[in-house]
Amino acid sequence: MAFIDCHFFSDTLGISSSMYVLLPQAVQGQIGMDAVRRDGRHPVLFLLHGLSDDHTIWMRRTSIERYAASLGLAVVMPNVHRSFYTDMAQGGRYFTFVSEELPALARSFFPLAEEAERTFVAGLSMGGYGAMKLALTRPDRFGAAASLSGALDAEDCARTLLVPEETARIFASADAIPGSGSDLFHLAGRLASSGGRRPKLYQCCGTEDFLYDSNVRFRDHCRALGLELTYEEEPGTHEWGYWDRKIQSVLNWLPL
Repeated sequence: MAFIDCHFFSDTLGISSSMYVLLPQAVQGQIGMDAVRRDGRHPVLFLLHGLSDDHTIWMRRTSIERYAASLGLAVVMPNVHRSFYTDMAQGGRYFTFVSEELPALARSFFPLAEEAERTFVAGLSMGGYGAMKLALTRPDRFGAAASLSGALDAEDCARTLLVPEETARIFASADAIPGSGSDLFHLAGRLASSGGRRPKLYQCCGTEDFLYDSNVRFRDHCRALGLELTYEEEPGTHEWGYWDRKIQSVLNWLPL
């Protein structure tokens, strides 16, 4: 695969930003790698990082390049800092950036598919929240979304995971989250009642993860709403050995 360290200016954020990009390459002589390149524009996975990480982390901690190569899948890994993929109360418009500007820019730079059926999003922890938020908010743009150990209950995270000053910068307050565009439980209910297109959803979490209880709550909520959700759990904590294994499950699950 081609690995591209892409730096660009974001009009939405008003600053320079970065993303890592993997593009399929058909090769025959590369030892130890199976590679596929499809004709035309590539199906694409937007792969999101967690709270303490950045756009480099999936390449540094997993073998995502090797896993994606055999599928002919492009992977776009953007940087959103500690934004919780949100148009922050006191900061950048990171949800607008990742939902609107970033996909448009990536497609202008690289031959990426535009159809929802060939556009996917996944992430871990805070990135799992971001992936579900993108799919539930913009079901017309994503065919599938996957959360690995996702921070899916934003109100609970705002009260227990973030310090008060950071909660104020991101969400204004924890009390402002329920029923808002930052509330995945609310967004899931809105999607279920819309009668519109529904992306496929995948969710996994380790049973010893500190986010396990909130993942179970979100799973049960989606199932009660009748949303198509694939759920997997197994022994595991909030760590990269688990995510390296489970991103392979995500890739095998994607409707490529």
